[in-house]
This record gives sequence, C-alpha cells and structure tokens, in this order.
Amino acid sequence: MTASASPSSTAPHRQRVFVGSFTPDGILAYDWDPVSADLVPAGPLNVKLANVDWITFSPDRDFLYAASEVDLFNGKATGAVASFRVLNGQLYHLSAENSAGVGTCHAALDHSGRVLLSADYSGGSAASFLIAEGRLSRTVWTEHYTAHGPNIDRQESAHAHFASVSPDNRFAYINDLGGDSIHIYSLNTATAVMTPAGTYRAKPGSGPRTLHFHPNCHIAYSINELDSTVDVLEWSNVRGLLTLVKRIKLLPEGYHGPTRACDTLISRDGKSVYFANRDYDFLYSFRADPRTGSLTPIGRSNCGGKTPRNFVLDPTEHWILVANQDSNLVSIFARNTENGVLAEECKSFEAAAPMCILFA
Repeated sequence: MTASASPSSTAPHRQRVFVGSFTPDGILAYDWDPVSADLVPAGPLNVKLANVDWITFSPDRDFLYAASEVDLFNGKATGAVASFRVLNGQLYHLSAENSAGVGTCHAALDHSGRVLLSADYSGGSAASFLIAEGRLSRTVWTEHYTAHGPNIDRQESAHAHFASVSPDNRFAYINDLGGDSIHIYSLNTATAVMTPAGTYRAKPGSGPRTLHFHPNCHIAYSINELDSTVDVLEWSNVRGLLTLVKRIKLLPEGYHGPTRACDTLISRDGKSVYFANRDYDFLYSFRADPRTGSLTPIGRSNCGGKTPRNFVLDPTEHWILVANQDSNLVSIFARNTENGVLAEECKSFEAAAPMCILFA
C-alpha cells in the first residue's frame, strides 16, 4: 500500500526542528519544508550539553528541556537535565541540574509546565524538579528502584526509562524496564512532590519501556522492549491505576533473532497508532478505534535505517520522521492522512546519532 501525495502547496514553509543527538553537540537544528519534505541543517546552536537523549517543549513552547546521558555532572556521578529559552529558532541556556543517577535518558513535563520529571536508565532512578520561568530547581523528589527481572543480560537491576503524566495531570508514571513495572504516583504540581499510588506489573521479562496515552483519555499503550510486545492498558482517573486489556505481539511468527521494541506514536485524531522496533528494524502501523483505542494491524514497513530511537509526525501529519540512531539518519515517510498508511520509500538526511525529534 502507498501513502497519499504531498500536502497542498498552501502548507507553511520552513519550520525549525530540533534533534537530540548522542554527541558532544547534544542538540542539532534543522529547517523543515512540509511541501518538499526536506530537512536542511540550520547551523550550530552553541549548546554545551552532550549526549542528549530526549528534548521536550514547555506548553507555550517558550522553553526547551533536555535529558543528558553523561556519567559526571557538576562533580557528581549523575546525568543532567537542562533548560533553554527558545527565541527565533535559537536556544539560550537557562539552567542545568543533576539528575538522580547516571544514564539520564528521558525527561517529561506535566501539562501545566511547572514540573519536570526525569528517568535514569543505568541508575535505575527518577527525579522531579519544580520550574519557575523556565529555570529548574534542584531535585525535589528522587526514587532509586531496586527490583530486577528474569532477563539476566538486561534486567540485572532496575532501569527507569520513561516518565509520563496522566491526561488529567493528577498522576505520574515511571516505566522501569529492569523491574518489569510501571510505578504510579500522585503528582502535586504546586510542589513537584510525588506520592506513591500503585504499581502496574508487566509480564516478567517483557521490559516496559515507554507509556503513551491515547487521545480518548482512558487507554494507554506501554511498549515492552525486551519481548517486542505492547500492553494495551485501561487507565482509571479515580486512582490512576492501569489495567491490562490486551497484549499485542509486534514480531512476525517464527522470528527468533535480536529485537528491541522502542517507541509509540499516535495521530491527533486517535485513529492511527504506530510502533517502532529495533534490531529487527521496522515500523508497525495500526488503525485505532478512537473511542475504545482497540488496534487493527495495517502492517510492518521499513524504518529507513538502523535502530529507530524515536519517531514523530510533522504538524501537517502528512509525514513521519524517524530518528535512526545507528545509521546517523533522519528518515522521512509520506503518510496517508485518511487511512494512516505509510509510503514504502523514504528520503533520508544526515544527523549525528539522532535520539529525539522535536518540531518548534
């Protein structure tokens, strides 16, 4: 199946795109043309933050926050989180703080933009920070997890991998790949204090990596890295708990080689859901029922390179951009906005160790 033609020529031209990069440069800048699907380097940003795994905007897009997977920061054996003012497509440093541990791989904001959460893979830890005018406080809350799973190569200890916030902004979630669990907290947005509220237990050895909420506000998808499955979860707005509805296999029958499921992408209308898988590198497209969040497979397709780390829709949703980490490429696929189908062919642009893509 093929995707639709390019969007109308009335689409706006040249939008700034930031790419988190696992290099000393940390964050790269590009200009995006949604008509031609060209991604043009926009010059250096002079950002002094290395090994940036994740970047995210404040709700008003005035500030950008980054997670840096360094082993030492401010003389301490931790990663870092940092904030920048965004002005005319440039980034201006505001603050940087120690995370709770090493391997800082993700950062997420609450919906008000007052609280930043971070997750540390190697350290098996998480932290919260209070934000004032774009500046980060020191850690308000930290947690160091101790559980581990049956996979002796990947679950020798806890590995916090992803932070997220419930649709109503009352609960926060930390995916622990090493402990096969999602830790649930009540979130105080005035203080950034996190209070334990429960735990979702995934299948032993599955390794829950990321959690994304469907726009219907009662379904979430937790992608499991180690067995390449997805837990479709019902979310309760009363206590914030997650309940398994269905588990979906991403791999074709008979495949037994290396595999790591990675990331989830949901269209604004909730009718399309995509999953990315690494090692056996592919994207898997699904049609979604906007009301129930149930998924019907469309099929697997090319991801454009090796090791897709993150992927996003451009603002027109006519294109999907894939950060292929080990190919040093951002690959771009046309998307049919009526049925969600992706084109088989792509165009790719050089980007050093791309980890995360963010449209300004």
